[in-house]
Amino acid sequence: MSALSIRLPESLHQRVRELAAREGISINQLIAAALAEKMSAIMTADYLDARARRGTREKFLAALAQVPDVEPEPRDRLPMEASNKRMQRTRAGSGSRKTKQRPRAGPHR
Repeated sequence: MSALSIRLPESLHQRVRELAAREGISINQLIAAALAEKMSAIMTADYLDARARRGTREKFLAALAQVPDVEPEPRDRLPMEASNKRMQRTRAGSGSRKTKQRPRAGPHR
């Protein structure tokens, strides 16, 4: 295990102290867990970005062509009211609406 000294604003330090106490863990454990979660999120986004760059529309359409054109099994069907709402949203959203990209995680991007 290695030691790391960090500088925190007093307000953040106070909140970390309170959260750690509420969770019944040390400040070190809370910060280590929070850092691990953040690293996992960043690494997952990087992995998914790399996978997305490998994909093409042609590959997508080829994979989609392999899916049989059959009705879903009863357990996979949407309830009628949910299906109707979805259709209404789809119709209302058609046209020149642009899709928004989700922001990437972290300030390093």
